[in-house]
Parts: sequence; C-alpha cells; structure tokens
Amino acid sequence: MDDFYRDYILDHYRNPRNFGRLEAPTVTAEDLNPLCGDRIRMDLLVDADGIVRDVRFSGKGCAISQASASMLTQSVIGKSLEEVAKLRKEAVLENVGIGISPTRMKCAMLGLRVLKSAAIGSLAAWPDEE
Repeated sequence: MDDFYRDYILDHYRNPRNFGRLEAPTVTAEDLNPLCGDRIRMDLLVDADGIVRDVRFSGKGCAISQASASMLTQSVIGKSLEEVAKLRKEAVLENVGIGISPTRMKCAMLGLRVLKSAAIGSLAAWPDEE
C-alpha cells in the first residue's frame, strides 16, 4: 500500500471529519455490516431546495469503513439529494485511493450505502413542488 494513502486513511480514521450527530437532522440513516460488525449512522441537514447543508456520521468499525465515511461526508456538503443518490462506488474508491480487496469492499462501501439510503429516503418523502 502506498504510504501516502495509508497515512491518509489512518488520518481520517484517527481524526474523522464531521464525526458526531446533528442536533436536528432532516434525515438519518443507519446500517451495519453483519460480516464484521462495522456500524455507521449518517445525519443530514437538507435545506428546502434539497441541498445537503451539513452532515455528520457516527459509528464504530475498521479503519477502512470509518475513514471512507469521513471522506464521504466531506464530499457531499453542498450537493443535492439527487447527486448524493447517484454517487457510485468509484467515487468512494477514488477517495480511498488504494485497491480494496473483495473482503474489505463491504467495509469501504458501508458509508456510501448509508448515505444513499438517507438521500433516497429523503427524495421519496420530499414534497413535490407543482
């Protein structure tokens, strides 16, 4: 593993960005990886236009799951729910910057799964403007 990316992942794991809970989130989603016990919760504050204004995550797990969630939170502030719902695993892999083995892929994608669940759930419940 490239030392830069190893250090980058460890930094996000030891000093996660946007860690914690929002006091009054617009939407919350949580999930776990039953294979290893990693757990992530995402709280989103979404404005009336469907733009993510703030996000926090909490949970426990391996360095890959927690660092990946930390990186994701940095990349979604200012994006619309539609943009968040369309995020793909390639965005996570690009953030992480290293090859992820098949056994660790669920760890790396847990944050994305939770984030997309929050966004898609919000879109389904979002009031239509007509």
